[in-house]
Amino acid sequence: MTSHSNVPFVDLVTLHREMRDELTSVMDEVLRTASFIGGPMLEGFEEDFGRYCDSKFCVGVSSGTDALRFALIGAGVKPGETVVTVPNTFIATTEAISQAGARFDFVDVDERTLNLDPGKLEEYLLDRCYIDRHTGRISSRRTGSPVTAVVPVHLYGQTADMDSILELAERYRLLVIEDACQAHGAEYFSAKENRWRKAGSMGVAAAFSFYPAKNLGALGEGGAITTDCELIATTSRKLRQHGELKRYHHEMEGYNGRMDGLQAGFLRAKLKYLPEWVEMRRAAAKRYGDLLASLQGRVLPPHEPSWAKPAWHLYVVRVENRDELQKQLASAGIGTGIHYPVPLHLQDAYGSHNFKQGDFPVAERAAAEILSIPMYPQLNFSLQREVVQALHRFLIQDTMREDPVPAGTSSPRAPIQ
Repeated sequence: MTSHSNVPFVDLVTLHREMRDELTSVMDEVLRTASFIGGPMLEGFEEDFGRYCDSKFCVGVSSGTDALRFALIGAGVKPGETVVTVPNTFIATTEAISQAGARFDFVDVDERTLNLDPGKLEEYLLDRCYIDRHTGRISSRRTGSPVTAVVPVHLYGQTADMDSILELAERYRLLVIEDACQAHGAEYFSAKENRWRKAGSMGVAAAFSFYPAKNLGALGEGGAITTDCELIATTSRKLRQHGELKRYHHEMEGYNGRMDGLQAGFLRAKLKYLPEWVEMRRAAAKRYGDLLASLQGRVLPPHEPSWAKPAWHLYVVRVENRDELQKQLASAGIGTGIHYPVPLHLQDAYGSHNFKQGDFPVAERAAAEILSIPMYPQLNFSLQREVVQALHRFLIQDTMREDPVPAGTSSPRAPIQ
């Protein structure tokens, strides 16, 4: 197995090398002004990113986890209440819910998009909840507490079906907080409003992560809340700064969740390139789709609904014998990832929650088949063809192991050109 990939899973070196002068200028400005925490760089980034997301307010914080936690608290989710989300996401989603004092519950995902399935959400609200006769609020049978919010995760850079989710939320008086940590630049066509909407602009609030590998990544950690609600924005600003807006005047207990001025400056410098980078990712996804067409039936590419303009943070295929394929690709020098191999309801961290195998069959089935293949703006056709050729070689070998080809006959498929 090679130790260095011919095709890296993600290329952060080239991107930052191309921006070296701009990023160095940011560093020089921070050193010159000593704007280490907050300050003009943060304010400028918040204004620019809020505008980019079509949101009135943006609050920069120290991570995507803090962003979701503060958004939940700021939106009014109370300790002990239940927040519904999906099991096939990074644990930060449920950590944020738990750390806000709430309880989480899950609904399964759509077989094609692997995002929250509105039909299953409706089934959950009808069959796994009841109306509390004292409060009139819908409550979870599993948690025994009122369901007050839903967190759709825009997984891999594709938005969930927000019209359907928002309609259910309105009917059942639920808050919708978007987990947009992978969806910078993604768009959703709202048939209800007859217009395209940006990820992060549709719920009462949204959370973004600026982990370095994200479509818009810091040179360290960072996150942001976007919202049109001034109260949520103000509360989030207090929460990130020990409960204060004025120095040493604490209106509540908060957290140390501030964004560094340096990271805000880096992000602001990179933000002006984000639309171009997203288009480059979309072009790469289109090329993958064309290349993978020859493997139809053996490799399932991502489904792109008509109402989606994904930002393609990740390009995730589904395939049998995934683990063996990943080993073979690594031996060919091709980097891959698995996002995520164990659904949250089966994680050891949540063993006391009494979930079991089979509770969310779509998420469980997908977890055994998904493989994230290389995706980044600078990915070109030549590298993508190399990835798909390696996939093709593995599938031929796998087929021959299952059903050996008799002597004198040809292989199941010709090599990809």
